[in-house]
Amino acid sequence: MKSHRGDGESQGPGPPPSRSQQLLGVLSAGLLKVVFVVFASLCAWYSGYLLAELIPDAPLSSAAYSIRSIGERPVLKAPVPKRQKCDHWTPCPSNTYAYRLLSGGGRSKYAKICFEDNLLMGEQLGNVARGINIAIVNYPKTDLHPPIDNSGPMTKFIQSAAPKSLLFMVTYDDGSTRLNNDAKNAIEALGSKEIRNMKFRSSWVFIAAKGLELPSEIQREKINHSDAKNNRYSGWPAEIQIEGCIPKERS
Repeated sequence: MKSHRGDGESQGPGPPPSRSQQLLGVLSAGLLKVVFVVFASLCAWYSGYLLAELIPDAPLSSAAYSIRSIGERPVLKAPVPKRQKCDHWTPCPSNTYAYRLLSGGGRSKYAKICFEDNLLMGEQLGNVARGINIAIVNYPKTDLHPPIDNSGPMTKFIQSAAPKSLLFMVTYDDGSTRLNNDAKNAIEALGSKEIRNMKFRSSWVFIAAKGLELPSEIQREKINHSDAKNNRYSGWPAEIQIEGCIPKERS
C-alpha cells in the first residue's frame, strides 16, 4: 500500500551547507575580529595621544605620586613654636624684662635664675651651691652671691644693693639651717612673707626690689615644704618656680 502525506505535515531538514559556504563564514568572522582589534588599537593610541597633550611635562615618578595622592587627606603640620626668653610659654611685652626663678629639687636638680634670657645662676655655670642663691640686677649690671656657711656676708650683700635693683633668691638643697635672724630680717624687709616659715630643705623662690614698687600682679614668692609623704624626691620636696615680666620703666 502506498502511503499518502497530508498537507499539514512538516517538511524535514534541508540539505547541509556546502564546504565553500562553511569556509566563507569562517573567513567573515575572522575578518570582523581583525577589524575590531585594529579599531580598538587606534582608539587606545588616540586616547593616549590626547592625554599626553593635556598633561604638562613632569617626571614619571611625580605623575605616579600625584595619582596615588588623589583622595588622600592633606597632612597639616603645626608650626614649631618659637622659643621665648627664659623659656616662657608666651612672650613678654617689648617694654618689660623676662625672668624665671627655679628652686633646686633633690640632689641633682640645681636651682636656676634667668633674666632677659641670660642664665645668671645654674648648673651649666657651676655657680649654684647649697643654701640661698642670690642675684642682684641693676640692669645691665648683675651681682651674684652664692651661699656661704654664715649669714653675715649674705646680709651685707643684700643691704648693699643699689636703689632700683631687683633681687632674685632661690634655694638649693637646704637654705634654713644656717640662716640667722639678721639675714631673716634683711629678707623680710624686702617683703618676704615666708622667710620665717622656711624649714629644713624647703624649696623657696623670692623676687624683690629695693627702692621701688613691683606691679601688684607679679607673684613674688613661693614655698614648698619637705614632707615625707608627698616629697617628689627622697628627702626633698619638688622644685618650684615663678616667672613673669617686669616693666622696664619702674617707679
